[in-house]
Amino acid sequence: MPSACDSLIDDIEDMVSSSDPTPHERQSARKSIIPRSRRKKELNNEELQVDSLIPGTQKIWMKTWGCSHNNSDGEYMAGQLAASGYKMTDDPTEADVWLLNSCTVKNPAEDHFRNSIKKATEQQKKVVVAGCVPQAQPRMEYLKGLSIIGVQQIDRVVEVVDEAVKGHSVRLLGQKKDGGRRLGGARLDLPKIRKNPLIEIISINTGCLNACTYCKTKHARGDLASYPIEELVERARQSFQEGVCEIWLTSEDTGAYGRDIGTDLPKLLWRLVEEIPEGAMLRLGMTNPPYILEHLEEMAKILNHPRVYAFLHVPVQSASDSVLMDMKREYCIDDFKRVVDFLKQRVPGVTIATDIICGFPGETDEDFQETVDLVKCYRFPSLFINQFYPRPGTPAAKMEQVAAHVKKQRTKELSQLFHSYNPYDHEVGERQHVLVTEESFDGQYYVAHNKFYEQVLVPKRVEFKGKMIEVDIYEAGKHFLKGQPVEHSKPFTPSIAAPLQKGEVSGLMQDKIFRMINNEGEGLESIGIFNRLDGKEMS
Repeated sequence: MPSACDSLIDDIEDMVSSSDPTPHERQSARKSIIPRSRRKKELNNEELQVDSLIPGTQKIWMKTWGCSHNNSDGEYMAGQLAASGYKMTDDPTEADVWLLNSCTVKNPAEDHFRNSIKKATEQQKKVVVAGCVPQAQPRMEYLKGLSIIGVQQIDRVVEVVDEAVKGHSVRLLGQKKDGGRRLGGARLDLPKIRKNPLIEIISINTGCLNACTYCKTKHARGDLASYPIEELVERARQSFQEGVCEIWLTSEDTGAYGRDIGTDLPKLLWRLVEEIPEGAMLRLGMTNPPYILEHLEEMAKILNHPRVYAFLHVPVQSASDSVLMDMKREYCIDDFKRVVDFLKQRVPGVTIATDIICGFPGETDEDFQETVDLVKCYRFPSLFINQFYPRPGTPAAKMEQVAAHVKKQRTKELSQLFHSYNPYDHEVGERQHVLVTEESFDGQYYVAHNKFYEQVLVPKRVEFKGKMIEVDIYEAGKHFLKGQPVEHSKPFTPSIAAPLQKGEVSGLMQDKIFRMINNEGEGLESIGIFNRLDGKEMS
């Protein structure tokens, strides 16, 4: 039996509408409250102990596994917690609370997640879990007694963490709805802390229209629900005003965007490119073949746009039609080839990334050979090879499995084929423009990307970070190019404002200015507020 302090709330449905206060308005109200003065009295030890558990004063360590959609959710949760007074830390040992944001795509990711819960418990940390694992299976034994934030409830992370700090177990797992229609998720104007201040990850929709027999994510993210175009454009606009120079669009299937709200992906993309400053770039996320087929003409035009990376991630999973049918992928291999062939013809140099599952139930040697032949034909520069793992609760888990040693051998064979060719050798000697946004894992280089989203390593000079620079390609590896900056070539700054500092909360500056304009306008002249967009004083 749970104790009196364990207020267990399960499967709450969060109803929102346009009239509800925004997160910024809630935060503003919270800050405007003036505490009533109270007569001081001596505190005994017990009261001091209670005082130390006041929510909003603790340190939080967050770990995120999985896709860019999950990473975006993690950035939003970190931003809200920091805006509410919690301190985010990179050191798990000094944290009071561990916020674990999980991924359910593969067994290893869930194993890491489960092990982290065990480790946190052993270290007597408070634990809050989020992401696709608890959303899909909240009653798993190892989640018993833990607070859960559902994938569409990330705007309420502060409430959940507050309760966890006080020793309560709270579970928010419901769907966002407005007038009975399922929404894409929490509002896009929430505070967030970008992992990389130069890159904004925008989730354009959640869920998908498929029912793949191996997929566990569908259990968590559900059916397709898209954000309106205007909300996505506004989010992009705000991001550029905060110094972002690269935007990633993400979802479980970007190609299906808008089908639930009467629009489509090309309409969204054409609106977004109007907002992209010169030199900044847009990267498209993963799209399944069925929903991109009808938009090929428009997609080719968009990928040729100078401010859009000529890059598309189109998972094939298998080149065997019989395997694709068992997977319920809703396309045949000729559909996939049509997408790739069309884009290669209309978008010179385009990068097509794809995924392959080795050893899906029922896959024969002949089926696997068809996949091998596909890779030999297209020599994909970016190929994600996955050995099949049966996920509990999926139809594929109940199918007759391929022997483990066969799966392992096929995975090895395909990996060897992938590493047998060098996709970038022909680019040595070329002069390219690249956008510098990251640092290499070894800390020796800055990482840039060219028009085709190929990774280009450049010298680590502080003046290059966040800039578009011109380089001569002098070396090609399996996964990268190396570029030497062109002498006398001046770096170009695409950002229209100074980027936020690492760890700084996005959205709060605009909110603060908005509140001051509306509530404290008389003080504007004396303090000289500046517009982050153009650096001019606001009238």
